[in-house]
Amino acid sequence: MTDQTKTADDHLIAEGVDEEPTESNRRLFEGRNFILISTFAALYAAFHMAALNGLSISEWTGIEVPFLPTFPMETWNFRIVHIAGALALGFLLFAARTDFPGPGKETPLLGYVAYGLMVPALFSLGMAASFSMEIASGVMWNGIDEGIKFNETWLFGLPLIVATAGGIVLSWFHKRARSGFSAPDLVLAICGVAVATYLITIYGTLMRNSTGTPFAPIGISIAAVAGTALIMELTRRVAGMALIVIAGIFLAYVFVGQYLPGFLNAPAVTWQRFFSQVYTDAGILGPTTAVSSTYIILFIIFAAFLQASKVGDYFVNFAFAAAGQSRGGPAKVAIFASGLMGMINGTSAGNVVATGSLTIPLMKKVGYHKKTAGAVEAAASTGGQIMPPIMGAGAFIMAEITGIPYTEIALAAIIPAILYFVSVYFMVDLEAAKLGMRGMSRDELPKFNKMVRQVYLFLPIIILIYALFMGYSVIRAGTLATVAAAVVSWFTPFRMGPRSIAKAFEIAGTMSVQIIAVCACAGIIVGVISLTGVGARFSAVLLGIADTSQLLALFFAMCIAILLGMGMPTTAAYAVAASVVAPGLVQLGIPLLTAHFFVFYFAVLSAITPPVALASYAAAGISGANPMETSVTSFKIGIAAFIVPFMFFYNSAILMDGTWFEVLRAGATAVVGVFFLSSGVQGWFMGGRAAWFLRVGLVFAALMLIEGGIMSDLIGVGTAVAIFLIQKLAAPKGGAIPVRGAD
Repeated sequence: MTDQTKTADDHLIAEGVDEEPTESNRRLFEGRNFILISTFAALYAAFHMAALNGLSISEWTGIEVPFLPTFPMETWNFRIVHIAGALALGFLLFAARTDFPGPGKETPLLGYVAYGLMVPALFSLGMAASFSMEIASGVMWNGIDEGIKFNETWLFGLPLIVATAGGIVLSWFHKRARSGFSAPDLVLAICGVAVATYLITIYGTLMRNSTGTPFAPIGISIAAVAGTALIMELTRRVAGMALIVIAGIFLAYVFVGQYLPGFLNAPAVTWQRFFSQVYTDAGILGPTTAVSSTYIILFIIFAAFLQASKVGDYFVNFAFAAAGQSRGGPAKVAIFASGLMGMINGTSAGNVVATGSLTIPLMKKVGYHKKTAGAVEAAASTGGQIMPPIMGAGAFIMAEITGIPYTEIALAAIIPAILYFVSVYFMVDLEAAKLGMRGMSRDELPKFNKMVRQVYLFLPIIILIYALFMGYSVIRAGTLATVAAAVVSWFTPFRMGPRSIAKAFEIAGTMSVQIIAVCACAGIIVGVISLTGVGARFSAVLLGIADTSQLLALFFAMCIAILLGMGMPTTAAYAVAASVVAPGLVQLGIPLLTAHFFVFYFAVLSAITPPVALASYAAAGISGANPMETSVTSFKIGIAAFIVPFMFFYNSAILMDGTWFEVLRAGATAVVGVFFLSSGVQGWFMGGRAAWFLRVGLVFAALMLIEGGIMSDLIGVGTAVAIFLIQKLAAPKGGAIPVRGAD
């Protein structure tokens, strides 16, 4: 950065807040290796942008370029390539372990063994390519011919399984310098390409219709076994063990379900039949991959362009300029900035690490306890997942699963999102009042008048929203917003030229690996649910509970949605919960949109729900607080979000289902109710501490107002007025607690 730029920007306090953190197991390449992996990542992201917009080199130039895809690609082939590219890039980028060796401390012997595994890996890839050439020459492929079965089993399948299993196991023990490629990971990348080559070849014939039947080629089942193992290993590397454990349990259920009692009993399924079906649109290539290969990666590219053009930094600096001086200012900044950034990047824990590194220390500085500082950031980042129009890609998955138009989903999310963020705002404001806090001084903050002059940097977001609600497709709207991010950068010191655009695509390619792996792994679980019928049997159990009490059935559904979502990113959590819980809610008579919003919210809130709260744990790592204490506090701060989904059932106007008067009244009374709820939870009402019985009354008044009926609103208002009078007449004056510093 030049001296002139520094002088112009010396009022800013946020820099690089939207940059992705470097994971402990990510390789940091240098020299030629860096150029190779950067080019791969950039081309992978650019391929998706071209495919989604139907751009083709052949169409541009009129020249047929061999080995390059033509667009639009066939849907299944596109999704297979999408997963294969992420597998290859992911295995090269993310090591199987975090303890990288120092100079001279690598394990060369295991490396030599791994290089030996490249022989079966490359052989299986070569056989898949030869199958393609045979089919192109007119050979009729089927699952019955003994010669074909022999070739698929012993010449393609066995080498593939040996290379895949050997590569995974060796990668757990093989140590390689952080700046170099690992031999076992190269084997796994080749295996991923071999799986994709075979499946594209075979699915291009009539054999696609044979999946799940005795006539499916054995090679499909073997390729799916290898592909499933590769997906689960990459998911373990990039997202931890939680999703792997759940996927493993579901996979085990396929083969032990026949021995289980009651509603868990499932029909016997052979491994060939199951795996020939799971790598189709009934499982791995289904809704989760459909969304990750289109909407999610498109908005990852958008976020990467915002990062490269430094627009993300502007969002945070603008928030500090607008709210930093108010009491507890950094906490309110966290609500605004983390909500906005979390909406785009689609991961609660990742957003905590990105923006929390700035906001959490500042919250502690102005007087928040370290556990509260972490909890506020966790709650705000989690709220970004329910904030329209992007909703961390959740809205797109919901649209894919339900068939409900995206714009309808985004509109329905407005009031619940307002209620969530208003609730968090009230909680942090009342906490600041209790502690007698002040905000940051004007000299510590960006200059508001300078930030207003750059308000045009919001243009990409405005264009995105406008295009979506003008009826443009999500892909077209996202592409226009991405182009707008590059254009507005020319009015800043960070102008995006060809080099910066290439860097943005590289960032996007790297950022996309985790979410693609997670979505593919979630597809395994969805496939098990659909192929075993356990979702339908769970719905029957939910209906049985509803015969006793619908409220009890909703509570049970909430617990299952949170349990399924614990430890998982939002997209995977919702996809799994939507397959298990939502169908049962629909059978209860709950409208489709309401049922899926109910499930979606609790899947999102699993990120701040003890005992496994990923966002809270990430925040605790920055604040230095106890992780469990932080998760309990974040649960308390986000308490309104645990109540609002029940109101979807009792008051559909909260989801924009009703007349404008009904919608406005429901929204207004719910906001007032959320204020009373925050006052009751914090024990601070109208400038002073509230006694325990007044707090109980405030919570009661809140629930009455959130419920939304005319009679319940009157009861809530009457209760609140009575509490106000009691507070003024009986409570001691000046109930503020002395200022307390952070630990």
